Amino acid sequence: MTATAGIGDRVPQVTLDPISQFESDYARKRRRSRMGWLIGTVLFALAFALTSWMGDFFKVTQVTLPDGSRDWRWIIPAGIPRLGEYISKTIPDLHWDTLGTDLENWFWRWKVWLRLLLETILIAFLATVIGVVGGFLLSFPAARNLTPNAWVLWITRRYLEIARTVPELVWALIFVFCFSVGPLAGVAAIGLHATGALGKLYSEVNENIDMRPLEGVKAAGGTWFDQIRYGAVPQVLPNIISYTLLRFEINVRSSSIIGYVGAGGLGQEIRTAMSFQEYQDLSALFIIIFVTVMIIDYGSEKLRHRVIGLEAHS
Repeated sequence: MTATAGIGDRVPQVTLDPISQFESDYARKRRRSRMGWLIGTVLFALAFALTSWMGDFFKVTQVTLPDGSRDWRWIIPAGIPRLGEYISKTIPDLHWDTLGTDLENWFWRWKVWLRLLLETILIAFLATVIGVVGGFLLSFPAARNLTPNAWVLWITRRYLEIARTVPELVWALIFVFCFSVGPLAGVAAIGLHATGALGKLYSEVNENIDMRPLEGVKAAGGTWFDQIRYGAVPQVLPNIISYTLLRFEINVRSSSIIGYVGAGGLGQEIRTAMSFQEYQDLSALFIIIFVTVMIIDYGSEKLRHRVIGLEAHS
């Protein structure tokens, strides 16, 4: 007689050996991973196609051919030669026999440009100081592991987001309206934007620190400010210096642009050169800014290596 399982009887479970179980789990996770990559690839392709279409990458426009006729062309290959034409206009004619005179004609406003370059660097320096002070002080209440309470965290983060979300050029327009044209508007605009950017970077560094030194200060009776001063600051100081030097380099470039709206610096000369189509003046200004940023970058690298103890390897 064959026994049959009743309704309440337990059905025995089939158990796999460890190797079969591992292979089964691996195959299941591999299928899930492949499906995730497939979905991600499709979404990326759709987003790329949509943004390319919205950005006129596939636009077809009329262009003037060398023989003077008009024809329809894809905008990208039709526009690239115009870029080369524009660059060629910015390059002056230099001859070895008259090199000194050619360079003098190229940098004919060098005294004015050097004065404005100094103003640009000073704007960037003062704005960086403001950004460092503001970002450093706000980075601790903006860090989830250091903030006194949730409301302070929310308010601080929203302020930093507003400060860095609004572009420097827009802040410059606002402060030019408030304080009139001049370096003050540029310092305020770049300083406010730098506060938001550095506050974000500093807060992320704060969230990665070791909390044990702070717990030790707290156990010894230290206040919240004591915990920050003796437990957090020594850990984050090298990264803060590194981010600060990088931001100063960025601010030099920014201060050379916001003068375009009257906020001081070399930007006003860039605006004048573009308005009068003085393309060679534009290239001269670009070279001045490029050399300045290169020197600042080299000096910042040396200073950063000295601070973090890598000068022996540089």
